[in-house]
Amino acid sequence: MVAVRIAVVVAATVAGDPVAVDEVDAREAVLRAGPQTAALPRPGTSEGRQLRRWLTQLLVTERVIAREAVVLGVTASGAPAEAEVLPDLTARLEIGSIAASALADPLARALYDHVTASISVTDAAVADYHRRNPGRFPGVPNPLAAIAAMLRGAARRRAFRIWLDQRRAALVWLAPGYEHPGDPRQPDNTHRH
Repeated sequence: MVAVRIAVVVAATVAGDPVAVDEVDAREAVLRAGPQTAALPRPGTSEGRQLRRWLTQLLVTERVIAREAVVLGVTASGAPAEAEVLPDLTARLEIGSIAASALADPLARALYDHVTASISVTDAAVADYHRRNPGRFPGVPNPLAAIAAMLRGAARRRAFRIWLDQRRAALVWLAPGYEHPGDPRQPDNTHRH
């Protein structure tokens, strides 16, 4: 009997574990079979390649989250609701589209809760915000508590985004053609200053 080796074309690795191009293909196929298909860029175009880079980022982020949850002993049990972590569009923009998409998963939200549990805001920061934005919470029974919750939520999202960026930097390798969509070194990047 002759052993046959099948080469796996790798888009990325997470802690040395491969993320196959086939996985990116499969994720793209699911997206293209969905209701938003008409809004997606054509395959093979610059924008289509950027979509594949974004999907690769989502896949590696999901893997990093799953790995770090195991390392930290976090399970999806008791995860906060998605609306608690990402209450509005501003929150989604603060944390970024990839992290926001990953946070649809309860395990990711439980990890978010674990990583950011110790984040707090000072009374001075709350008072300063209230002083600078006196009309922001009119009619709210306890405006200082509402401000504290809003500021803590923003601080937690910022802390999670930074933590996740650091973990990806430590664990992820991206193959050429699968770089981050915003990487200025890749040829399809259109963000210019």
